[in-house]
Amino acid sequence: MLDSYKNSQPIVYKILKNAILNDKCSHAYLIETGGFYDSINFTMSFVKSLLCPLKKLAKENCGNCHQCEVIDSGNFPEIEIIKPDGLWVKKEQLQNLQKEFNTKALIGNKRVYIITKADRLNKSSANSILKFLEEPDNNLVAILLADNIYNVLSTIRSRCQILKLKSTDISKEKLSTIEKLKQITIGSNKEIDDEVVTNKISKIIDFVNYYEKNHLNTMLYIGKLWNEYITSKEEFEMAFEIMINYYKDILNYSLNKPSEIFTPNDDIKNISKNNDINELCQKINKLVELKDLIKYNINTNLLMDKLIMSLEGVV
Repeated sequence: MLDSYKNSQPIVYKILKNAILNDKCSHAYLIETGGFYDSINFTMSFVKSLLCPLKKLAKENCGNCHQCEVIDSGNFPEIEIIKPDGLWVKKEQLQNLQKEFNTKALIGNKRVYIITKADRLNKSSANSILKFLEEPDNNLVAILLADNIYNVLSTIRSRCQILKLKSTDISKEKLSTIEKLKQITIGSNKEIDDEVVTNKISKIIDFVNYYEKNHLNTMLYIGKLWNEYITSKEEFEMAFEIMINYYKDILNYSLNKPSEIFTPNDDIKNISKNNDINELCQKINKLVELKDLIKYNINTNLLMDKLIMSLEGVV
């Protein structure tokens, strides 16, 4: 329930609590998730309180609630969650949403739709949702999530109440390295096989360690080192995020700063020894630049060649 976040998200919690209790909820929220890795669960907790006929905010005050159980199961008819189809939210997804939500609510008097990555709305899909935002229905609430609100089209931003979640300090979380990386890359997504993700994370780190020892020769073995394990563009995004964080902790080690995710080991120490501070910063910047290209129709094989050459300073 929403009360679970009153300490970790005190400002946003207070805003939403007052809105619920005073019947002053906005018709549309744009929530900047930033580095808060529990944003989906936070959103669903807000939705539970928003739809609760008794306006309950805390589980201990609610008792055994069938409505919350149905929401948790993903079968509540008045909630629709829109996720990117591939790397983008498609126009057809939003058109289907509008057709479905043109009917009256079956339970209660409010309906909620959530777009998990509003920064993946292109102009075509954004235009198809603008009517919902421009002519709000009193019984319809939109919740849009984005890592950075400035990656969301201005036409969308201007029609929403903007809330910013406080980042999680992942370094203080009592989790293993793999668990921290899962939080960063997939969050609480239960649809993804845990063992498969663990294996992919290990292969990504192995790839960086191999590259740091073999440099341009890595291109000769890119098939076995990478292509057999990382296939979809979603996995490429995950992989680049992990590599960025790996190099950040190598930089932290070089600067004698506490690590955030990776415990210093022989690989980290050797990479730190063989790269100066400037080289590590350049590698992080190159990874960030190339990660941004993944959302476009770039050939991923060429992307990996470009990555290795960029890290080597060839391009």
